Amino acid sequence: MQNTHEQPGSKSRELVRLETFSDGVFAIAITLLILEVIQALHNGNPGELRQLLMSNWKSIMVFLVGFLTILICWINHHLVLSHADKTDYNFFWVNGFVLLVVTFTPFPTAILAEYLEKESQLALAVFGFNYFMMSLAAYCMTAYVYRHLIPKEKRSVLLPYKRLYKYSVIYTFAVVFICFISVPVAIFFYLVLFIVFASPRHFASKLPRRGRKKRHLTSSVNAD
Repeated sequence: MQNTHEQPGSKSRELVRLETFSDGVFAIAITLLILEVIQALHNGNPGELRQLLMSNWKSIMVFLVGFLTILICWINHHLVLSHADKTDYNFFWVNGFVLLVVTFTPFPTAILAEYLEKESQLALAVFGFNYFMMSLAAYCMTAYVYRHLIPKEKRSVLLPYKRLYKYSVIYTFAVVFICFISVPVAIFFYLVLFIVFASPRHFASKLPRRGRKKRHLTSSVNAD
């Protein structure tokens, strides 16, 4: 039997603590990204500020990409947890997997900033593999909440997000290999992923509902 902690009518104390701890990890990870930019400025040759900024444009750009990546990950994390009102021991580990991927994000971000021009294919693939892990973590968290932390009558609300993250796992895994074929094409696919994950409510609602189709086909057969 799972050790579930619940308070009727509100989020459990353990879930609130989990969300607070998770928000702190997200905040630290997103702050660490700027250290790469600061280090690049310190390591640059002394001269005019304009030249220094122009020579480190890659680090600044990659910082923005990393910042948006973690921010979007936090938005989706908050969205999924907003449907839960309790937690259990196993979910602590599932959420820990999400936080592991988040805290790892500054590393592939630094690789992308350093090797974007030298080894663009491999650098983007390493960064893209982190997206794959994020998608996998998002799916694992959503699937667990769907199966264990919300009542059956409320699962239909979370189902579109579960399917969206499931598709994103396959999507991001395929794009990792596209990085070795064409960097511009891979970047385009990652931009699409950014847009979808930045507005998960909108795009999840656009997914076709297989259950509705099945019911429609069943009713058609019965009518015949």
